[in-house]
Amino acid sequence: MFLTLPTLLTWTRIVAIPFIAGVFYLPLAPETRNTAATVMFIVFAWTDWLDGYLARKLNQTSAFGAFLDPVADKFLVCACLLVLVHLQRVDVFVALIIIGREIAISALREWMAKIGASKSVAVHMLGKVKTAVQMVAIPFLLYDARVLGIDTRLWGHWLIWLAAVLTVWSMVYYLQKALPEIRARVK
Repeated sequence: MFLTLPTLLTWTRIVAIPFIAGVFYLPLAPETRNTAATVMFIVFAWTDWLDGYLARKLNQTSAFGAFLDPVADKFLVCACLLVLVHLQRVDVFVALIIIGREIAISALREWMAKIGASKSVAVHMLGKVKTAVQMVAIPFLLYDARVLGIDTRLWGHWLIWLAAVLTVWSMVYYLQKALPEIRARVK
């Protein structure tokens, strides 16, 4: 299942990372770099929905695809956050919260799967809302200009802080769900 269309779309999110980061090193006008990175992020982030839709529609779901999909999402988001920190458009503290949560919850899910309790940390609507807010905030911050009267830097700033709050909230939620299983096995 490495080379199905849905899995190839998932791989594109990982392959996109050096292109999105690299555009900021090209000898282009800042507005051109911002626009190119924003468009790339939106296109590649859209593949998250598309690969899932196609996997179900074409009956090409797989355990590997289910593993790779969230990994690709996390790589793309974390890489863009690091680019935005470098560009001084995102506070390091916000990036640490979001990236740290992704590492912690990934490790928690792995451990819970090992002990046969993965359902207790299954994806929740709160995590989906957190992801949606991130996916809106990041292109706003990459674009970093006014569009249709909207100051994308200002909105992106508030949205990424909202994403950080939702990140902590969702982490606490998942930890609370896992705590009974953890207590039952740690003696």
